[in-house]
Amino acid sequence: MLNASYYPRYGDKKNSDFFEEYLQRVLDERKRCGLTDMIGGIEALIITVEPGNSIEYITELSLMTPYHYLVTLDSPKHFTHVLRIDMNSPDILLREVKDPDYSDIFRNLNDIYPIGARRHHSRYVGEILLAHNRHEVVAEQQAREFRFFPIGQLAELDLPVNVSISKPSPYTQNVVGYMERPADGIRVYQHGECVILSNVQAAYERGKEMQERLGIDDLILPIDHLATRVYSQNRESAILEYLALSSYFYWGSYDIKDQNSSTNVTKNSKSLPESASPAKVFTANNLPYCVNHLDKLPSPTENFVRNYGPRLHHIALTVKDGQRNGKEHIDYVVDAIAAQGKGFLLNTVGSREEGLKQIFSSASEFSSLIIEYVQRFGDFQGFFAKDNVAQLTFAAGLEEGVQTQT
Repeated sequence: MLNASYYPRYGDKKNSDFFEEYLQRVLDERKRCGLTDMIGGIEALIITVEPGNSIEYITELSLMTPYHYLVTLDSPKHFTHVLRIDMNSPDILLREVKDPDYSDIFRNLNDIYPIGARRHHSRYVGEILLAHNRHEVVAEQQAREFRFFPIGQLAELDLPVNVSISKPSPYTQNVVGYMERPADGIRVYQHGECVILSNVQAAYERGKEMQERLGIDDLILPIDHLATRVYSQNRESAILEYLALSSYFYWGSYDIKDQNSSTNVTKNSKSLPESASPAKVFTANNLPYCVNHLDKLPSPTENFVRNYGPRLHHIALTVKDGQRNGKEHIDYVVDAIAAQGKGFLLNTVGSREEGLKQIFSSASEFSSLIIEYVQRFGDFQGFFAKDNVAQLTFAAGLEEGVQTQT
């Protein structure tokens, strides 16, 4: 059996007895029925944006990330632009809704939150995981009461029909999908007509030309982690749910008392590097908003969730370790991108002595997602220093509307 205690435990956040008991039971049962062996790493991320926003977002991603435009899947309701680094890192499926009045379950999830409703379609949808036997994995998960969209609903939602996709989580509102491919095969999405759109290609080339001209094209590496914000009462359930649906393990949790929150990390259990299967991070308030009037503590995480809904908050990318022109690579990258007009929420935080430096960009006006850059020094293996996280969380809480909207 897979023993939760086999993995080193990091952090100082105390979990409930319920969590510690069910963590072990979830991992044991997942191993026993073969799901740990059948489920691999993250194959793709799904992001949806408003009509007309994908072009500029692709330019932004081409500048700020190592992603390349591959092809567009033209289907009745969406353009789905496939962005790829290589077969060793997850794709991004960037979906652009064609009709601004189009409505589906994902728009509905946005529309019930005051700031989320300002961009009806802009949201991170979820991840697609590799499955060695997709239908058997789904059958096992359905036996555990996880729910999936039937093939007819997938077609109605205009999603790839060779991917099995769960219903949105009640804790994170993200989905988890499963797809198959041979070990040496390429990813193929059965969805729409494959076309190369000249305006998308031009947008991609603008971003890459800028990235190369700034001299940062060799410094930005693949995704390191994906950070989702959830309600305080759903922290442990969200972690357990993701462990049940994936082959990840619980790495640990840190209590960020200064910001009344905790940062909780899960990682792939098959020793895949984060570049191949990014870590999944869950951030939650320590105390729910309904008692916060008693202690008057900071509440940036819960405020975000109340205004946007539980959802992905940021995508973190690794920056190559080293220096250029007397600057740490992360500072060189940030200065170059900032000079092109992209905002950042604070200066880089951290140091070589602490093991890493980090920074948050301002939220994208196209996807509402933040890009984080992380540079680790030497053999540092962690995801953050506690003081770094406190500063980053505070800066994110100052984003317009998050503190004040009710």
